[in-house]
Amino acid sequence: MAKWTPTHEAPEPLEGPIVPTIIGLTILWFVLFLVQLPFYGWYDDHGHLWWLWTCLAGSGLGLIGIWYVRGRDAALKRLAAEAAVSATETPSSAAE
Repeated sequence: MAKWTPTHEAPEPLEGPIVPTIIGLTILWFVLFLVQLPFYGWYDDHGHLWWLWTCLAGSGLGLIGIWYVRGRDAALKRLAAEAAVSATETPSSAAE
């Protein structure tokens, strides 16, 4: 069996407003948890209690995701700022 190799390069990853997206989805998971909370008894009686805990887990994992993407976004901005500074530096000022 031959190993498959791509015939073209993969496209660049899409960058967008990832921090607001993760924050919004985390809020959505928590709102879904709160909306289902009054029906705890019904979910328990019908064996669907995992729906409630799935929403709570999504909220918790979303908080971890917010921490991660904010750090990633800050690192990308820091890298871009360093690249801009090094691009505008003249060779004579770099030697000093």
